[in-house]
Amino acid sequence: MSATVATATLAEASRQPDNAEWNGPKRPYDLVKEFVLALVVVALLAVGLAVLFSSPDDHPVTIQGWSTNTTSAYGNFPGQDFVATAMTELDGSSATATYGPPYQSGAGSQQIFFLKPEQWLGQHIPVDTANDFVLAPLRLQARHDAALAAALAQWDAASSSQQSTWTTNYEKALSNATSVQDGQIVLAPGDYGPLPVMMDSLMAMAQSGALDNALLASKSFYGTDYTKPLLYIADGQYLADKADAQHLSGDQWGMMNETGNYPGQAWLWLYTMWYQVWPFTHTGNADALVWALMMLLTLVLLFLPLIPGLRSIPRWIPVYKAIWRNHYRALDKELQTAGGGARAPTSA
Repeated sequence: MSATVATATLAEASRQPDNAEWNGPKRPYDLVKEFVLALVVVALLAVGLAVLFSSPDDHPVTIQGWSTNTTSAYGNFPGQDFVATAMTELDGSSATATYGPPYQSGAGSQQIFFLKPEQWLGQHIPVDTANDFVLAPLRLQARHDAALAAALAQWDAASSSQQSTWTTNYEKALSNATSVQDGQIVLAPGDYGPLPVMMDSLMAMAQSGALDNALLASKSFYGTDYTKPLLYIADGQYLADKADAQHLSGDQWGMMNETGNYPGQAWLWLYTMWYQVWPFTHTGNADALVWALMMLLTLVLLFLPLIPGLRSIPRWIPVYKAIWRNHYRALDKELQTAGGGARAPTSA
């Protein structure tokens, strides 16, 4: 059959009406019944598969959970690690307090040679750890607590050197504390100023869940900005241990979409891989360097058809011919049948 005859045959078939009457055998067909049966079967499968293979529902990581944790790794009594972290927020020595942009003004923590994107962008998520994490929540609580209000007034009236003396003494005593009585941390006698009242109140807020809500306070109707509680928890050891248990730490190739032991975004493996190899494993600029490398690789992929040599790799290693072998066989057969000869070689 020539190509002209084949084309004429296809054109003739296309002129047949779509609504031609069926003259073959017929039988009754209940569309509603089939729809109901299909709906029931699919619903049962969905429920059954969801029970067997659904994602695990881990509880959210909260300040309340951190401050009430009884594991010995977090102190001699529930809340000790939380209070110790709160003290670093108050005296400005925590990781968040000293991070720099975007939380505080000053020099950025990461750069690429002379490129300093953090410093250029500056402080656009202002975080004052002493006020935001400790003093502001306590002032909310002090509206209903006269003793706490007096303690805060004493703190505000003290000089910075006096506050530093109190925090130093309190932190040393806290590391040796072993118990809590009537909601108060038992400390050795010393000059702590108003800090015992302040820290006991803050621990009580955390363990009741009130501190989680206080840090989420927002002027908008929906309070969905978890930046402050997340930074607060990250300054302690609790969140890092959670990440280690879920294999999400930087040295564990961590990247997860679902919770529990389910695999996460497989397409992000290339991003996380660089954190496991030199020199990214031995630099404080790993985030900036990995970002720059991924941007470079993205540009290479984007302009691959224009890069000599790289664009010819498919022609040199014709894996596509094995993948689409049935297609190319059928195409060759059609061309030979139509008298067109073999197809021209594909150029890269």
